[in-house]
Formats: sequence, structure tokens, C-alpha cells
Amino acid sequence: MNVLRLSIAEVSRALREGQLSPTELCRKCLNRIKRTRHLNAYITVTEEAAMKQAEEAEMRLQNGTPKGPLDGIPFAVKDNFCTENILTTCASKMLGGYVPPFNATVVQKLLDQGAVLVGKTNLDEFAMGAGSTDGAFGPVRNPWSDAETYRQHGGPEAQTDWVITGGSSGGSAAAVASLSSFFSLGSDTGGSTRNPGALCGLVAVKPTYGLLSRHGLIPLVNSMDVPGIMARTARDAATVLGILQGQDMLDATTIPSLPGQPDLPEDFDIKQITVGIPQEYHAPGLSPEVLGQWCRVAGLFEEAGVQVKPVSLPHTQFSIVCYHVLCCCEVASNMARFDGLEYGHRSPVASSTEALYAATRHEGFNHVVRRRILSGNYFLLKQNYERYFVKAQQVRRLIADDFSKVFGSGVDVLLTPTTLSDAASYRDFMQEDNRTRSAQEDVFTQPANMAGLPAVTLPTALSSRGLPIGLQLIGRPLQDRKLLAVAHWMEQRLGFPHIRFHGDHQEQETTSTTEEREEGTTAVGA
Repeated sequence: MNVLRLSIAEVSRALREGQLSPTELCRKCLNRIKRTRHLNAYITVTEEAAMKQAEEAEMRLQNGTPKGPLDGIPFAVKDNFCTENILTTCASKMLGGYVPPFNATVVQKLLDQGAVLVGKTNLDEFAMGAGSTDGAFGPVRNPWSDAETYRQHGGPEAQTDWVITGGSSGGSAAAVASLSSFFSLGSDTGGSTRNPGALCGLVAVKPTYGLLSRHGLIPLVNSMDVPGIMARTARDAATVLGILQGQDMLDATTIPSLPGQPDLPEDFDIKQITVGIPQEYHAPGLSPEVLGQWCRVAGLFEEAGVQVKPVSLPHTQFSIVCYHVLCCCEVASNMARFDGLEYGHRSPVASSTEALYAATRHEGFNHVVRRRILSGNYFLLKQNYERYFVKAQQVRRLIADDFSKVFGSGVDVLLTPTTLSDAASYRDFMQEDNRTRSAQEDVFTQPANMAGLPAVTLPTALSSRGLPIGLQLIGRPLQDRKLLAVAHWMEQRLGFPHIRFHGDHQEQETTSTTEEREEGTTAVGA
């Protein structure tokens, strides 16, 4: 058994019972990061700090005073969350050398629980993208493409056409999927955790807006950004959500914690819910395989006695256009702070203040960020403000009203696709421009952000290419735990497979003599 495949509950039990020490576990995760560096999942690996945190967790466990279920558990954080004394880049030249003096609230909550931070993960620059291909540190590779490579060729060196992770939290997804961390934090503005979660075979949670603090999350779109959670199971995600939720005096948009126990109920009665199938999500370009899984899971619900009924969200067709207008407007506002004067990159051009601003921003931002800033400033011009920004806000209200009407009719959960297909190859994905790719990849996910609703994606099966296919559940506001309970019910019946790479059959129980061989074989698990 490879301990890196265990769930949070299983590895926590092993740590408490002395079957494994936090330092051993941390070392295994750090070795895994080294062995899977070709995935480019991490920007910064915090090896020294992680080992120190693991040693402190080990002392607590030996003294019988663990801080909680995450004590000694390694995790990773997307590199747009501030981390005290640790480089934070947003995968951009603009933030080169920036080391925050504080932790984001969600990061601090995890550290307060004894979780061990092993590194900061790669992303699209400032979280603007749908493939984790547009960051300053290069693209992230999907660990599942390695599975096929190992089967056919025997190693990552033989890769010729790997597949993307999705974005923008692709590094966080690759970290969990490649077993170098037990869970990770991403950010979700229009699907940036759910999209890579689906393409990498993970459970990915976008909480109700305001349930998790955004303090210390470098903003993209303040009115839609939420910290997201990536894990291998719904129960793992629920454990992390229970720790992260709650009001934060440093974020005025936060709301109190959900009532009740953070863990999922053992006796959840699936027959008590009603599942809605939104007809507008049968979108152009939806692959037959994703459609087949959508129908299959709807059938599983019906066989279990759940009422499944078609519903309509009529303004969905306008959602992606509305999202891009509002996104660009808030990007233009948020990116204005990066001027080269206070922190980050500064151009040597000094002929005038205006020239310094222009040169710094041209050098520091990539073409994707610059294009969104220009678009947002255009939408916000006095002569365009009513036509674009105000109109988009009005359509956003209609989109939210559609969800309210459906949930008001007795529907508890919406079942939808997460992505149009399985993961695209890097070669095919890069043939489209960033805006087109984002519109295609976020079509099913961004409406939940527009309405502030909780949503979760989970893997259902493998495609004919051997890549994960995920489906999405969208719930009522503050019904995050019920949503995860439904996802857990689905998990138990879908039997999503574990992919084992070439050489995994040689793995044994972890010992000092087999550790190097074990960590040298790359693996992906759901």
C-alpha cells in the first residue's frame, strides 16, 4: 500500500496510531514533488519550512495533543494566496520577488490546525486562463497524460503530446492528482478549481460566496472570487471546508459558519432530494462521452428513487458574455495597483512617471492580462459604462433569479457537465486564443460564480482516451454540506478507477529501503 494514496481520514488515523510519522509523510511528499517535477505543478517548494512544521506536528502527536484532523497532513496552495515569508508570484513577472508579510486567512487556518505546507502551485498568470498554460513559469502538465505515456512508452521522457490540466488552478490539481499533497487550495472565479478538478480526476469545491475568507487572495474579480478546495474524495473536501469556513473580520463579505457538524452524515437519505437537469446546459460542442456520463448519473439517481426533472435557466445563454464583461471591468480595476512603485517589477525606464507606468506594466504583464485590462477600461469608459457594465450587472441579476426560481420550485441540486470534453492536448488547446478557450472551458461553471452558489465537481469515469470525465453539482446558497453529501453518495456508486503507472506493481509498504523506488513511480488516484 502506498500511503500517499490514502484519504485524509485514513492518513490522519495512521499518524495518530503511530503507524507513520509526520516527518516520514512530509519527506515522501517532498520526494514525490522531485520525482514529478516534469509536471511543473509547483512554483515554490517550501521544503525547509515543511519539515519544520512536520517536526512540530510529530511532537504534538507524540504528546497526545494533536490540533485536529489535519495535523501533520501535507497540502499545497495556489500561488495567488499570500504566504508569510514565502515568495508569492501569481505566476507573473510583475510580482517577481514579492514576499508577503502575512498569510491569507485560509492558509493561516490550515497552519493553525497543524497542516504542513509543502509548496506554492503553478497557475495561469493572475489566474486569467482556462488551461494553466499562460503563466510566467510555463504550462502545467496533466498527470493523467503520463498514465497513457507510461503504458505505451515507459516514461515521461517519451512524452510527445501531453494533455492540459485545465485552469487556472492547474498546479493545485496536478499536485493532488500526482500524490504530492493530500489536498490543495485553488481560487475559483469562473470555474478555476472545478475545471482542472474535472480534467484531473478530483473532487473540487467552489463554496457559497462569502463562506470562505478572501483576505490574502490576490484578487481577480472581487465579486466572484472564492477560495476553492481540491481533494481526492468528497469527505476529504468536507473536512477541509469545515476548517476554512466562517466569518473573518478582515473580509467584510464573509458570513458565519454553516450550522451543524462539518463532517458528512453517514445516514444521508438520497431520496429526500430532487435533482434538476437544466436543458440549457446541453451546449454546442458537448462531447458524446460527457453527455453519456450525464445521462448515466441521472439514471443512477432515478434508480435510487430520487425525483429527477428537467428545469430551465433561460438566461444561461447570456452568462458567458456577461461574465467576460464583468471580469474585464474588475480586472482593470484590480490590476491598477501594479504600477512598479510599491512592490514587484519596476522598469528601468525613468524618463517620466507615465513612461515608468507604461513600461513596467508592458514588461510585467503577459498579453492575456494586458488584453483584459484594455477591454475592461473600454467597457468602463463614460460613453460605454451604461451599455456594457450596467447592462452586464442587470443580466447577472437575471441569471441569479433563474437559479432562485428553480430552487424555489423544490429542486435541491442541479446536475450538469463540468467541461465540454476530457482534457485537450496542449497542441490542440494552444491553437485557440485565451479568450476563446476560456469561453469554451467555463461555459458550465461560471454561472454558479455569477450567482454566488456552491458547486462541486467529481470524477465519474474515464473517456476512451483514458482521461477523467467529471460532472458538476450546483446547490442552494449555504447548502454546501448537502451538496458534498450528494457527491459522496455518487462516489460510492460510480467506482471511479485508480490509474496506476508503469512500475506501481513494484510498490510495497513504505520502508526506508523501498522509499526511493516508491517515490520514483508516478501515480494518479481519484
